Amino acid sequence: MSDQNKPSLESTLKSTDTEEFIDIYFYRPIGYRWALLFQKLGITPNVVTIASIFIGIAAGVCFYFDELWISILGIFLLIWANSYDSADGQLARMTKNFSPLGRALDGFAGDLWFASIYIAICMRLEPVFGGYIWLLAIIAGYFHSKQASMADYYRNIHLLFLKGKSGSELDNSVELNEKYNSISVKDGWFEKTYLFLYRAYTKGQESWTPAFQKMFKSLKDKYGETAPEQFRKDFREKSLPLMKWTNILSFNTRAIVLFISILVKQPWIYFVFELTVLNAILIYMVMSHERICRKFAQDINAGKY
Repeated sequence: MSDQNKPSLESTLKSTDTEEFIDIYFYRPIGYRWALLFQKLGITPNVVTIASIFIGIAAGVCFYFDELWISILGIFLLIWANSYDSADGQLARMTKNFSPLGRALDGFAGDLWFASIYIAICMRLEPVFGGYIWLLAIIAGYFHSKQASMADYYRNIHLLFLKGKSGSELDNSVELNEKYNSISVKDGWFEKTYLFLYRAYTKGQESWTPAFQKMFKSLKDKYGETAPEQFRKDFREKSLPLMKWTNILSFNTRAIVLFISILVKQPWIYFVFELTVLNAILIYMVMSHERICRKFAQDINAGKY
């Protein structure tokens, strides 16, 4: 591929609004170089995602051991896995190679990384904490899933009003249910299974955002699929400050705390951090976004837009 035809790094980003500092200056440049290599070798995004799963699980296994060099190896492997997680999306955007399987694998990859990390930490700490460490991990893992789910939802809402439907992965459970019912198990068992799980995931996101659902319905009832440009501009302006909180609830901040807790040989700190600091941010983020949406719903109904 000539330099003239080579896609730019910027073209492989979702948006600068939703990218975190560490991603922009570390993971995205590394992922971009991986993506260029994988494109040259003919490797698909799904293969990259599967590779990241194995690397991420290996990182989790390392955190079982109370040896500094193994802990450092685990940190390196998790960073490597996340660089592949960045690369698969960038490669998909380069090659326009998107699929339901790819999206399902991408979400599943992070779940498997952290499942292995949680299990390794619990096995390591069980001699000291007994069965209570497993209970702590289960509760932390539940809220981890909610934190990541809502962060993803709010980013896609922001991207919808920033770049339009083609630049966002925002879905709704009604349309997903229609797709699910239109597919027979015989003709598409994988897609039907994926839609069954993804529909439940989306319903969970919607249940946490009643004010947004009401605002979005009013907007679509009045303007169809294309919101007025002034509304899009105003909504993005109010939504943008919340993007830093969605990033904190994603990977980088939690990974830094995980690495520190592992290096100081107190990995239980990570679970406590998820249950206290990250849950406080989740509550603040949800309340703030709902408040913004209630105000915009009032403005839409009052004819401001």
